[in-house]
Amino acid sequence: MTSTEYVVSESPFTVRRMVRWGECDPAGVVYTAAFSDYVISVAELFYGSLFGGTPQAVKNHHGFGTPTRALDFDFRRSLWPDDIFDVRVDVAEIRTRTFTLLMTARCADGEIAFIARLTPICIRRGERASVEMPAVLRSALEQYRTRCEPHESVATRTPAGDMHS
Repeated sequence: MTSTEYVVSESPFTVRRMVRWGECDPAGVVYTAAFSDYVISVAELFYGSLFGGTPQAVKNHHGFGTPTRALDFDFRRSLWPDDIFDVRVDVAEIRTRTFTLLMTARCADGEIAFIARLTPICIRRGERASVEMPAVLRSALEQYRTRCEPHESVATRTPAGDMHS
């Protein structure tokens, strides 16, 4: 049995994904909406890694949720059925009620397929009202960002791998 999505690294957090035929149009190109699913799925795996448990159970325990406030993409190349790509997560910003995760997807040849910026907003469960970021989440994000600082940030690389000045 072949898994279509699994964690390959905890630091930096990286998920390997294989494109399934059902995620593509008849010409074999990934539907644009599928990219949102990829990003949300990686985010949920990331939260699970941060808290050492299943993401929804941990967030329920602490009384908060993280629905999407903003999501944007920079598409660099097409993906096709059976393509395998790795999505690395970097914590780009931590604010009062929101944070931004930068996700860079690279194909096996190292080329960037897409870059996504996911900005969740913290809410109180059951009320759907924004709240200040819970200390447990802020601490986990800050610790992850500190742990990953020694790694080269993919956000500063061009597709050819050259560093911006």
